[in-house]
Amino acid sequence: MQLEDVLSYPRALPPMSRTVSDLLAEMNRDDPSPKKIGGLVARDPALTTRVLRLANSAFFRVSRKIGSADEAVALLGLTHVRSLVMAAALGASFKKVPGVDLKQFWRYSLRVADISRSLASMLNQHEGNAYTTGLIHAIGDLIMHIAMPAKLAPIDLRVPPLDMDRAKAEMAAFGFCYAQVGAGMAEKWQFPSDIVSALANQITPFEGDNYDTLGGVLHLASWRARAEEIQLDNNGLAATFPDMVGLSLGLDLESVLGKDPSEWSFNQALSAFTD
Repeated sequence: MQLEDVLSYPRALPPMSRTVSDLLAEMNRDDPSPKKIGGLVARDPALTTRVLRLANSAFFRVSRKIGSADEAVALLGLTHVRSLVMAAALGASFKKVPGVDLKQFWRYSLRVADISRSLASMLNQHEGNAYTTGLIHAIGDLIMHIAMPAKLAPIDLRVPPLDMDRAKAEMAAFGFCYAQVGAGMAEKWQFPSDIVSALANQITPFEGDNYDTLGGVLHLASWRARAEEIQLDNNGLAATFPDMVGLSLGLDLESVLGKDPSEWSFNQALSAFTD
């Protein structure tokens, strides 16, 4: 299959609702309006239910019942709401994907999102865009598994989806990988151009004519999250650290590992994608 065949495969690309599109556009603004976000959330009953469920969970320990989307958005903050919006857009569309452990996939993706936001903060980049890009950076692999499961099955046996060499294995087999598929999806969903570019360039953000800072952030965040998933020791971390990407961003191994992103109720976030 060619890249366009994958992107045009029926059911491979979930449709984005107008509400989700408007929410992501508002949250990607430099000065998003919590009131407008609350109003947009209230348009979608399923999303409102998720937001209220999280706001009233034991994690937030509120003294009274939160009953409106506006109150929930104010309590949760944009990072949590962004996760739930993306869960509404993607989680329900990828309930079962052949060859993919979805709980692991979303756990890893949420980790990349957190690390991307943390690195973006260090580099004075847009943290919201970095978080969104991190969260969806590997969505192309889900789409590929839906569109071409038989072709991916032997690759999955040799190089699991979260292996460090996964992109290289896909490129060798097909001439494209999850990065290009994810960028194609984001373009069809009309995501901001810098997110589309970062998704497309995340494997080689600084090669040739590319100088994609957000792609570089994504590359480092993905490396760190994959290293955690496969439990690399210190020697393994040092051996696999993408030093040229780090050098281009002015970040060394210690700085990438040294600032651990603050974690919120991780199980709550994960359940938003897998419930």
